[in-house]
Amino acid sequence: MTVRNVSTSSPAWARARALAVVLAATSLGAAGCSAVGPSANQASPGGAGAGSSASGADSFGSPANAGDVKQGGALVMALSAEPDKLDPALSRSLYSRYVFSAMCEKLYDVDQSAKIVPQLATALPTVSGDGKTVTIPVKTGVKFADGTPFDAEAVKASLERELSLKGSARKSELGPIASVTAKDPKTVVITLDKPFAPLTAALTDRAGMIVSPTAAKKLGTDFASSPVCVGPFKFSKRVPQNSIDLVKDPNYYAADKVHLDSISYRIITDASIRAANLRSGDVLVADSLSAQDVPGLKQEKSLQVLQSQSLGYQGVTFNIGNTNGVDAPPQMRNAPEAKDPRVRQAFEYAIDRAGLVKVIFNDLNTVACSPISPASEFSSDAAQKCTAHDPEKSKALLKEAGVQTPFPIEMITSNNPDSLRLAQALQSMVKEGGFDLKIKPVEYASLLDQQDQGQFSLLQLGWSGRVDPDANITNFVGTGGSQNVAGFSDKQVDDLLAKARETQDVGQRRDLYAQVIDRLHQTDPLIYLYRQRNLTGVSNSLKGVQVFPDGVVRVAFAGMAK
Repeated sequence: MTVRNVSTSSPAWARARALAVVLAATSLGAAGCSAVGPSANQASPGGAGAGSSASGADSFGSPANAGDVKQGGALVMALSAEPDKLDPALSRSLYSRYVFSAMCEKLYDVDQSAKIVPQLATALPTVSGDGKTVTIPVKTGVKFADGTPFDAEAVKASLERELSLKGSARKSELGPIASVTAKDPKTVVITLDKPFAPLTAALTDRAGMIVSPTAAKKLGTDFASSPVCVGPFKFSKRVPQNSIDLVKDPNYYAADKVHLDSISYRIITDASIRAANLRSGDVLVADSLSAQDVPGLKQEKSLQVLQSQSLGYQGVTFNIGNTNGVDAPPQMRNAPEAKDPRVRQAFEYAIDRAGLVKVIFNDLNTVACSPISPASEFSSDAAQKCTAHDPEKSKALLKEAGVQTPFPIEMITSNNPDSLRLAQALQSMVKEGGFDLKIKPVEYASLLDQQDQGQFSLLQLGWSGRVDPDANITNFVGTGGSQNVAGFSDKQVDDLLAKARETQDVGQRRDLYAQVIDRLHQTDPLIYLYRQRNLTGVSNSLKGVQVFPDGVVRVAFAGMAK
């Protein structure tokens, strides 16, 4: 796909230079924001400069060669934010996915090409002709970390838990499941009320993580305090806001392929400190490198930088109808940005995406105008269409809406330095379009709580992305979606998404998603900003770390270099 750079003589570049001056005046540099990354981007018919070059080729990392690594050793990895609840049914953050990848295997996984492959299942599902019966073969002779057996009954119990547990973030991901049956110890049969094309893709992430029924029953709602799954490592302890420790699980069915004794995830929110710890050897892996640190780290002979295109995005979400929490029916807020889409449209017109990518992120990121990666088979020119940057149009829309200008609005964002850089860049940018953006930094865990409870007007947060676009869209903008923190409800969007869920035809789904995205640009509950690259620093003293487009840093089968 052709990638277009922003010309240094273009209006977008002039705005970017002005933005750079503002950032310099506030002691802000170019930096990345969080561990969700981009893919190559195509030029936009909307004229917003949607084609920006992502510097550097993909480098996913390679599996560890048994002859090149030693047995034993403790791996320390730096995380850019604290994971939320370590319960696959309740978790919502990317950072918990890093930890889960080492201790909670799934029915299916994705490879470096973002193709679905079996993990605890032994083959891809068999789907009946009417699309309502899905049969999954699962492994035998496998044990959970507590020594209890993994089998079809355990899969049934785990899926039913995700469908029924209060606050489950997986319920809408799993779709219209009528029942789950263990046909025999190695065969699971899922019966659907109607066809659901995204089901297999949903099982490549937390919805497909199978937890110990014994532990789940014993711990109940406190399962996250001592999670038990099938994996190379098992949970040891957690020190809130500090660290999470795992140890090798002797019950793991492929324990001979696990080289490390333990993994410790340390919470280091400042990107520059993560980079410093990586250079010193205090940590051997660091996620979400800052764009400003990458050039220097690439010059270090003792380190390597892994890069991969992301399936996700970074964006801002308006609170439209989340008045009583994400689980409650939406109810329109009494605020101009909630009641009048022209206010939200104005905010989008006020944003210069190309300027953000060019100046703030050193061209390591790319512009995003939709929840579908341009690299996806479900993408199209229509799905990638951008709203042009037009501050005058922004001010005109605010005038039409009859609101005071500059229009005041508060945005909550994570309190790490990179997120604050982005927030201040947006603050400067939208001022030209008639907005008075006030920034409220909060700790990441609190941010997740506030978004779920609806305690915000505007939220800056991203999504690491999934291989099927349904998981990037329906949960966030579909009525009743488990992560629809906007409280957005639109019958046209719901109907289009329902049709896309029920057909296996890629062409039909592609066209339906293009229509969804067109409608989202009209209503703007969520404004997509850019896609990051997954940038991960790894010490050369460690072999076998891999990062695929799903954004998950895979360290479970790594080993210390001989």
